[in-house]
Amino acid sequence: MTRTNWNRSSRVVLATLVVLLAAAVPAAAVSVTGEDVPEEGQVGTQVSATITLDELYRNPQSEQWQLSGTTELTDVSWTVVFYDQTGSQVNLIEPTGQSFSGVDVAASDGIAEIEVRVTGTVPEIQSYSYDPPQRFTMMELTRGQSGGASSTIDTWRSHHYTESSDSARQAIDEAGSAIEDARAAGANPSDAQANYEDAIAAYEDGSFDVATNLANRAAEGANQAAQSSRTRRTIIYAVGGLLVLAVVVGGVLYWRSQQGPDDPLG
Repeated sequence: MTRTNWNRSSRVVLATLVVLLAAAVPAAAVSVTGEDVPEEGQVGTQVSATITLDELYRNPQSEQWQLSGTTELTDVSWTVVFYDQTGSQVNLIEPTGQSFSGVDVAASDGIAEIEVRVTGTVPEIQSYSYDPPQRFTMMELTRGQSGGASSTIDTWRSHHYTESSDSARQAIDEAGSAIEDARAAGANPSDAQANYEDAIAAYEDGSFDVATNLANRAAEGANQAAQSSRTRRTIIYAVGGLLVLAVVVGGVLYWRSQQGPDDPLG
């Protein structure tokens, strides 16, 4: 039996690999166990979002840290509720403004779970984007040490829109679907595609009436192209069927013409 000789260099290499592998496995961070965040909101309307956190004292291992939060909502109110291991409320604070910081989270206070709720008004849109849709920060939560480094727990972003931008987006969506259908039908709706791209450019420029008109024109052109393609295909199939029928009939007639007078089909 051959015995492997583990010399000092081999053991050092092995130890290094173990350290590297351990470093490659992320430690458990503060866990987000509940998310109630709207995917979108109309500018000027009031919305709320709620996040629940647990596993509060891991990665890095710490029995005390500070919670911070920020949002791009306006007219903001926060509610931060602290619970113990039994689910009983330990404390509640209600910061105001678009951000708060320095909220102590300590195991010695019996805090095992935190619920953060933000309520406010959906902000105005600074710039428009069709794909991906323009978004704003609904909530961002950060974990930090007093006078030390901080890390983002997570960021939640939502699409915001106006009535005009939403109508234009729907028209562009419909035009895109019509173009896809036209291509599936074998058409090449190049004019519709050009109008579609111009509609997106108008949308991102904030010219929603122009975007809607261009999108409607693109959808109409794509639908016409699809119908023309289907009609041509139907005609081709019909002509092909007639040709096949003509060949069959001609073949039968030729065959009959070659039969003798005693043939029962003659």
